[in-house]
Amino acid sequence: MIKFDNLTLELMNIFENITRSKLKDHFELGETLVFMVQPGQLRIALGPKASNVQRLKLKLNKKFKIVEYSDNLERFVRNLTYPLEIVGYKEDGDIITIEGKDTKTKGLLIGRNAQNLRALEKAVQRYFSKIKEIKVI
Repeated sequence: MIKFDNLTLELMNIFENITRSKLKDHFELGETLVFMVQPGQLRIALGPKASNVQRLKLKLNKKFKIVEYSDNLERFVRNLTYPLEIVGYKEDGDIITIEGKDTKTKGLLIGRNAQNLRALEKAVQRYFSKIKEIKVI
């Protein structure tokens, strides 16, 4: 079960009021705020010509990302890592192996001291508890 503190609820409320979309969850991925919208709500959340994104930037004054939720694990991982291009994806029990397009993409997926990779694992484990590790090749 996911529990929210007052600050999280306040951020979720601001997001929903500005975007008029249905929010599933909100969490931090490293230093980036992640707003997880319900399936089919991404276009509404972005707004015409990304106008909602601009309004949120002014209001929040923090780095954030809007991600569409999916019950499909592969789609979920691809949504979380977008705009980075994943060319290979494999599930082997409780381990996910993803392949970046090039060395720059792999480096961005992993991050300094693997901080991006650990944050990605934490976000995936929030919804898919069976996953223990994510590897980048």
